[in-house]
Amino acid sequence: MAQRVRTDPVLFFTIIALVIFGLVAVYSASSVRGSELQNDPFYHLVRQARVAAIGIPLLMILKRRDYRTMNNPTWAFIAVGITIVLLIVAYFDDSRYHRWLTILGITFQPSELAKPALALFLAWFLTMRAKAISTKSTVMPAAAVIGAFAGLVVLGDFGTALVLVAGAAVAFLVAGLEKRYIAIASAVALVFLVVAIFTKPYRRARVVMTLDPQFKVVNWIDPSGELAQSIKQSAVVADPKYQPEQSLIALGSGGLAGRDLMKSRQKLFYLPVAHTDFILAIIGEELGVLGTAAVLCAFVAIGWRGLRLAATVPDSFGRYLALVITTMFVFQALLNITVVLAMVPTKGIPLPLISYGGSSLLCTLISLGMLLSVSDHAG
Repeated sequence: MAQRVRTDPVLFFTIIALVIFGLVAVYSASSVRGSELQNDPFYHLVRQARVAAIGIPLLMILKRRDYRTMNNPTWAFIAVGITIVLLIVAYFDDSRYHRWLTILGITFQPSELAKPALALFLAWFLTMRAKAISTKSTVMPAAAVIGAFAGLVVLGDFGTALVLVAGAAVAFLVAGLEKRYIAIASAVALVFLVVAIFTKPYRRARVVMTLDPQFKVVNWIDPSGELAQSIKQSAVVADPKYQPEQSLIALGSGGLAGRDLMKSRQKLFYLPVAHTDFILAIIGEELGVLGTAAVLCAFVAIGWRGLRLAATVPDSFGRYLALVITTMFVFQALLNITVVLAMVPTKGIPLPLISYGGSSLLCTLISLGMLLSVSDHAG
């Protein structure tokens, strides 16, 4: 007798609702930009809707497929191998940003594909090595794969690299990695973070000019002023705080109920490319605290159902798959929200399912399709 599949309605309908709401939000935030720059107010909406039309069927296909069929090295290594190859090709294809790859006229970010690929690999690997987590034969291969992913991704996408590391860290903590390895991994991650920031002049400028805008600490370190001048020259924009400040203005002007949909003022080129990483600010301006709270509750609902699933699924593969996917999804949303609230320096990280960006939307739906598969077929 075929297994009876039971869909988690809260998880499934929240995901679909966020995708639909995201399309509305993208249109609202980008219509003016589309009219002015592409002579088409629907330009960004149409492109995002096309990706959604591909991503939702993919989500449904993965949802129907029993996730346990992916618990094998073939799936794990094919996913990892393809992603690493694409990341390397993107490094040379996009010589300036090392982020974008164009194949047959289609441009996408391989770094987004790293999220479902790493989740699949970690779920398989930790299940296979469950009885020997705290051994060199487990830690070293895992560190090599995670390091390769994070190292290649961070060349062009610092935010996504943080998301990958966060997902891996939580998975190994839950797997019971010994404290000595946790300490070593934490130290390596800290060094990785510092190197990733200071080897890219624009990242260094963004961090320093956000945390030390008057250059008091910098001038104390280098009284000659040469370091401060170097940091200013390497900044992508003259004032790195401009975008976060405009974001806070948008959120603050929305009040309790907002200005109403389509009536944002900050999207009139005050808040640059508002339909991407700062789309939550436009949502706050147009729908107010109530609308923003509803969006945040949707993310909390997905996080809650995902973690609840990870805690109750009977097999290790499903547990780790649900855990890593949920962790990455929630951590990415949290990163985006803290940037929009000007709590941390600006970094390119989209709001999952809502921000404009085909690569992010498609790969997020692939990840959530696997999460729904665990929900439907565990038992």
